[in-house]
Amino acid sequence: MNIAQYLDSTYLKTPKQSGISEKETLQIVKDLAQEAIDHQILAIMIRPDHVAEIKHFLNEKNSNVIIGTVIGFHEGTYSVDEKLAEATQAINDGADELDFVINYEAYLNGNLKLVKDEFLKCTKLCIQHKKIAKWIIEIAALTDAQIADITKNISTWAEANFDEKDLKNIFVKSSTGFYKTENGKPNGATFEGIKIMLDNAGKLPVKAAGGVRTPEDAEKMIKLGVKRIGTSSALALIKNDPSSEGGY
Repeated sequence: MNIAQYLDSTYLKTPKQSGISEKETLQIVKDLAQEAIDHQILAIMIRPDHVAEIKHFLNEKNSNVIIGTVIGFHEGTYSVDEKLAEATQAINDGADELDFVINYEAYLNGNLKLVKDEFLKCTKLCIQHKKIAKWIIEIAALTDAQIADITKNISTWAEANFDEKDLKNIFVKSSTGFYKTENGKPNGATFEGIKIMLDNAGKLPVKAAGGVRTPEDAEKMIKLGVKRIGTSSALALIKNDPSSEGGY
């Protein structure tokens, strides 16, 4: 199995989070892009402020590595207008895929109208620009029943409002990797959580992000049915090196 073609190789730490400079952070992101080129990794997932420079970097290399970025990251509580503005800038800078953090706090507070509104408006923006939209539901913040419900809602909204040909470009994604859990609970994808998502995603593809630490885990996720795996340990997965999942 060619795991590399399922991977979104990820670096999303800010300089403050990692205790390094902006320049050092940019170099890490460039190294991530070069690693993707060298090892035929499908995509990289980076913060919006690096998209324009990395797009230029990849163009200079004549590379077809996909650039993904995150919107409303990592809390998801940005307003709809803020998410649309951030997404528009990312598209203008050259992003191919946009991973939105859904406002799961609004969902938990019963404000499904707001969640639906942001989903429809932001997804429409992506589809109009021929970009892929992925919706991060942050499964570590949800119960199994809530994971099923929010996934089902996203699927229902997508199938009711977008052409069938576009559904393959609207993902449901598990995690940011930055959610703080208690008592050692996983903050990324679990097989159980992904199975619930797959059972409720209808025609939408599913991305498992975080917690996939071995090639065996990656292959199991792919065999379950996921179409993408987000990982900060892409090279370790490909080379089958011992790996500790990083901040995503």
